[in-house]
Amino acid sequence: MKKEERERIVALVKREVVPAIGCTEPIAVALCVARATETLGHLPERIDVSLSANILKNAMGVGIPNTGMIGLPIAIALGALCGHSAYELEVLKDVTPADVKHGQKYIDEGRINIGLKRNICEKLYIEVDVTGDGHKAHAVISGSHTKFVELSKDGNALPLATTTANSTDDDSTDDSWLSLHKVYEFATTAPIDEISFIDEARTLNEAAAEQSLRGNYGHRLGKMLTRPLGRGIMGDSIFSNIISTTALACDARMAGAMIPVMSNSGSGNQGICATLPVVKFAEENHNTDEELTRALMLSHLTAIYIKQSLGRLSALCGCVVASTGSSVGITYLMGGDYNHIVMAVKNMIANLTGMICDGAKPSCALKLASGVSTAVLSAMLAMSDECVTSAEGIIDDDVDRSIHNLTKIGKDAMCETDDCVLNIMTNK
Repeated sequence: MKKEERERIVALVKREVVPAIGCTEPIAVALCVARATETLGHLPERIDVSLSANILKNAMGVGIPNTGMIGLPIAIALGALCGHSAYELEVLKDVTPADVKHGQKYIDEGRINIGLKRNICEKLYIEVDVTGDGHKAHAVISGSHTKFVELSKDGNALPLATTTANSTDDDSTDDSWLSLHKVYEFATTAPIDEISFIDEARTLNEAAAEQSLRGNYGHRLGKMLTRPLGRGIMGDSIFSNIISTTALACDARMAGAMIPVMSNSGSGNQGICATLPVVKFAEENHNTDEELTRALMLSHLTAIYIKQSLGRLSALCGCVVASTGSSVGITYLMGGDYNHIVMAVKNMIANLTGMICDGAKPSCALKLASGVSTAVLSAMLAMSDECVTSAEGIIDDDVDRSIHNLTKIGKDAMCETDDCVLNIMTNK
């Protein structure tokens, strides 16, 4: 692979694999509020937020870091009170107890209004208007969790700084130049010093799992699996350790632990799911450091490739995509070649397609556990040269077509499912 193409892929991965504190949907809303407030120049008297249905769905039931609270109102208030847009997906990392108290006052005084933005095609859309002292500032994030597309004050448009997140030649929505074979070729042949940055995903996401083990977060699925009941049923195996470690990190993140995780394609849970199963398998399988680095790159880049045609937010649970990445990484660590990896991907698509996303919440740990369980089973089947065939369901002989069959269902066919899920969630 030519150096220019490798550099393009490295740039893509560095855009899509970044640290994030808290669930990325409410955090992106807080980021937009922070940028609008900075543009206004002082604390707003009122904050009006209009959101796409998918943002609203993913921000309703998740813990906001360092607050002990869930949902959008406190994220919005803190975005105005202590958010710093330069931190991007770590926008709330400076929050203090005093800020939380002040934020609750903002909510109680009715300063925040949240609504659904109707008649838009973009599934990731955040529009914020902040007003105060006779002035108004407006900010819009669209298409990506940190991509500002509009910024104005008192009706006057302001220039948007040219940053990586705001770049107009962003490859994150164009998969025409990538293929699974190209993903495999890059991850397995690129000079190790060009891809070793991916090792930070291991550092951050393992730290999240370790913190979860020391506390009580969410439904404590990961912790239960490490206790006598979990060990008694599942044993102390590579398989059980993969599931428990992944669930631990998700438990902490969904409950609002104040710790960064390495995200993938705008999702911390996807970053966890693409990282920790690969890490735990490599540790217990005694793979080399280089093998682990390449497997992590293979996992994360596979997830990025699939997400390009699926979209950042959809009715399809992101663990389907990320656990497909981890299955590919595990297959590689088992000694699999490209043909085995193709089989692992097809096995994953044949199994998990259709798992719905009903918002970010503590029970996401259960979905990640299901995803990584399937990842291991799919890898084992692939290494035994067993693969779901094109005579079965949506699987095609061509693996890239199989991937696009999956993403077509998630992006297009499940739109009505998405509407139904949101209707159920908002009318309980």
